[in-house]
Amino acid sequence: MRESIRFVLDGEVVTLDAFDPTRTVLQYLREDLQRIGSKEGCAEGDCGACTVVLAELDGGGDALRYRAINACIQFLPTLDGKELITVESLSSGEELHPVQEAMVECHGSQCGFCTPGFVMSLFALYKSRESVERVEIDTALSGNLCRCTGYRPIVEAAAKMHSLGAQVPPGQRTRLNTAFASEASDPVPHEADAIGRLKAIEPGDTVHLQAKGRDYFAPHTVTAMAQILEQHPDACILAGGTDIGLWVTKQYRDLATVVYLGNVAELKSVETTATHLEIGAAVNFTDALPALDHHYPEFEELWLRFASPPIRNAATLCGNIANGSPIGDSMPALMALDASVVLRKGTRTRELGLDAFYFDYMVNALEPGEFVERVRIPLPRPGQFVRCYKLSKRFDQDISALCGAYALELENNVVKSVRVAYGGLAATVKRATRCEQALTGKPWTEATVRAGMAELDHDFTPLTDMRASREYRSTTARNLLHRFFLDSQNNGTLTNVYAYGR
Repeated sequence: MRESIRFVLDGEVVTLDAFDPTRTVLQYLREDLQRIGSKEGCAEGDCGACTVVLAELDGGGDALRYRAINACIQFLPTLDGKELITVESLSSGEELHPVQEAMVECHGSQCGFCTPGFVMSLFALYKSRESVERVEIDTALSGNLCRCTGYRPIVEAAAKMHSLGAQVPPGQRTRLNTAFASEASDPVPHEADAIGRLKAIEPGDTVHLQAKGRDYFAPHTVTAMAQILEQHPDACILAGGTDIGLWVTKQYRDLATVVYLGNVAELKSVETTATHLEIGAAVNFTDALPALDHHYPEFEELWLRFASPPIRNAATLCGNIANGSPIGDSMPALMALDASVVLRKGTRTRELGLDAFYFDYMVNALEPGEFVERVRIPLPRPGQFVRCYKLSKRFDQDISALCGAYALELENNVVKSVRVAYGGLAATVKRATRCEQALTGKPWTEATVRAGMAELDHDFTPLTDMRASREYRSTTARNLLHRFFLDSQNNGTLTNVYAYGR
């Protein structure tokens, strides 16, 4: 086992050992390195003031992928094998980076507190696209909050950054100020050197850190991970940290043993078999979304609203499932599709339907030492009609007041099979079994749907909280089922109407 981590910062390999493994990247930057450009605003990955960028090997190790993440909830040891890029990394001498220059020219900053985070989100976009359209800009900035400047000049800066980058004289071009290049004939300066540095520190063994009374393990194989969890059955399993990070920054939990699965290559696969789409436990949402959209484009709006890019770049689909929050937006959709999870403990694996995985609020079927290895999602069947609707007070970056998902198969306009699932409605995400029974075998008509709507009151005990009242949830749960019926009668045209909580 290796007792240290290695990552790249400003072209140099940094080696760290004997540090608190639950220390965040933001704490390290501000307190240890005095890199105070990255700010703490919310300490939960919502405001984007802490945004930094990670560069990782991609495309078989012959290219670099740049992605924004929230430093406030990213644990420091998860930097192992990656390159960390901060706002201080961008300037070359006295020259501003094209993104920074665009912000200056477009007057994109007033108080400046949020500005470094905006710059880093735009930098990730700058390094990922040859040019940008408005929808890409809005998506890239959906995780950054500005309270005083207003978004118009920031959006204008995003639209201008590539043209400013093209004006950089050849002698002043660097890897970071050169935008994304898709042509091999136009290589990015010094990119090969950066790739070589990352290849030299690729994780190839298990990392074990011990400090402050805590243990941190980052296994390299799924076999090693299973063995470690058998030895430490009460360990906290860490994937993207978008929820566990808050346990430390908000709830001040003492995590004695952490096992990180992000270095396990076998858990990073996305595979399509003859019958299923299978997504490994270490696959983040950004990498899972293309496959999900390909097979189920009807759920595209849900996935885009799931979280901001910095969260999607870290959070994993299986982590969302394993955490089991009643407001986790992926579970209703997956439950409606009859997804299952493959659970592993030691050398033993078992498969369990997602609708049988949850017992109570934040209580699931995982045994001590067991973990979710992958999720299996059935491929679409001919004639299957599926939809998912999310209601929230804001369109982007908001917790669901209610999320309903539906999958329907008809035969001669009679309901052959139907699956209805809701999240955010009660203490757990679950199927509406009485509603399904009221619909199955009946003609797919207004009267049948009304009967199913009435049964929803028996399927759930809605909650009242700051997001919505129980009366609102009961009413909208029924109304969304009716909307699903109307969508099925109108070739899905109603799904183009975005719901902002109405």
